[in-house]
Amino acid sequence: MADDLGRRATRHAVVIGGSLAGLLAARVLAEHAEKVTVVERDRFPEGPEARPGVPQGRHIHVLISGGQRAFDELLPGFTDELRDLGAPKVGVPEDMVQWQNGKWFDRTPPTLHFYAGPRPQLEWLVRQRVFADPRVERVEGHETVGLIGDSSRVRGVRLRERGAGAEKETRVLEADLVVDASGRSTKAPDWLAAIGAEAPHEETLDTGLAYSTRVYKAPDGALDSDTMGYFIVPNPAQQYGAVVLPVGDGHHLVTLSGLRDDRPPTEEGAFEEYTKRMPHPVISEWLATAEPVSPVYGFRKTANIRRRYDRPGRRPAGFLATGDALCAFNPIYGQGMAVAAITALALRRALADPKRTPTTQRVQRALLDASKPAWDISAGSDKKMPGVVGDTTKPGALDKAVGWYMGRVQQRAAGDPVVGAAFREALHLTAPMTGLFAPAVARAVLFGPVAESPAGPPLRRDA
Repeated sequence: MADDLGRRATRHAVVIGGSLAGLLAARVLAEHAEKVTVVERDRFPEGPEARPGVPQGRHIHVLISGGQRAFDELLPGFTDELRDLGAPKVGVPEDMVQWQNGKWFDRTPPTLHFYAGPRPQLEWLVRQRVFADPRVERVEGHETVGLIGDSSRVRGVRLRERGAGAEKETRVLEADLVVDASGRSTKAPDWLAAIGAEAPHEETLDTGLAYSTRVYKAPDGALDSDTMGYFIVPNPAQQYGAVVLPVGDGHHLVTLSGLRDDRPPTEEGAFEEYTKRMPHPVISEWLATAEPVSPVYGFRKTANIRRRYDRPGRRPAGFLATGDALCAFNPIYGQGMAVAAITALALRRALADPKRTPTTQRVQRALLDASKPAWDISAGSDKKMPGVVGDTTKPGALDKAVGWYMGRVQQRAAGDPVVGAAFREALHLTAPMTGLFAPAVARAVLFGPVAESPAGPPLRRDA
């Protein structure tokens, strides 16, 4: 690392938070630092088990195609290991029964795949790989309570042990670089203010969406003979959503979503009753045959939040933000794990760029740029939902034109193979949104017919 990230080799980097974003950042920093320390407020479980510091850990997570590529680049062979652990591989659109914008998606052969499976399983696999590097150490059961340094440079963090009987005195952990990966509830703006620096401007957009999840066991271990999952996608006219996905061993996660005025319940009996709000009974009919095997877990913090560390301000060298501490998305779009890996790749490229000095501001801008495609999808879609609040809700003239075009994209994606493939590439972060404006796609969007949708859930094309 050079210039204000250290003309000499960085001796010690500290990563605040053992999230996926934090672990993958540590993986990259170990290529440049003599030592990397991951500070985590929890104590990591020995196996693939949920932990309090990942409040979404019991809910549906998917590793989309763009994330698979990034994970495999950072941790070679990762997706093979994930598959060997039993994570189901789901092809889209063939393996999913999907309803969106009043239409069932045509179940043609898959153009992309995603991995479903328990989040704790994937996180455990990442921990195994990252902490196998002797340069990466961990301090568990400690929370970060502040930064050491001043408005010109951060020189470490202040820690305090957590738990019953823990000493409440703080201790200092010095560092040449500090990376905040502590999540969407980060206290970094307060920490920066305490050393005389400026907090970043926060952009927010909140639909009030909430969701609840429960584990079910299918009677025969599967939904039916030709289907791996169900997906009912909400939109401004139909605000309820549902996802059913396999997680292995015949178990399925069922997530129901709704907006702030009608949130899905966490009471067990009311959970299944809520499915009757969906535009089709396919979910409620399946639940009537399945066996619930867990309590209902709720999650309510789904606002899109982007902290603009890239903008000019009185901020110190030697401090970076990544993951949800930098840019948090509405989780319903399934981008979080992919963006954690894509952002870590951006960190690697920025630090190794032989043509540009990796200053703090330049590297921070690269991290934010890496998250922008996912932000455009999540915030762009949420901006249209009723009751949305925040400081990025007002559409401009370009937003209206793009919104009109994207409405046509979504109407045609269900039945047009050209539009559908391009739409999935963008959603899976394997191609930029500009691919939706390529000539062949634009012709189909602007002049192609809208295919008739079947009255009920479609079978696979070859079924």
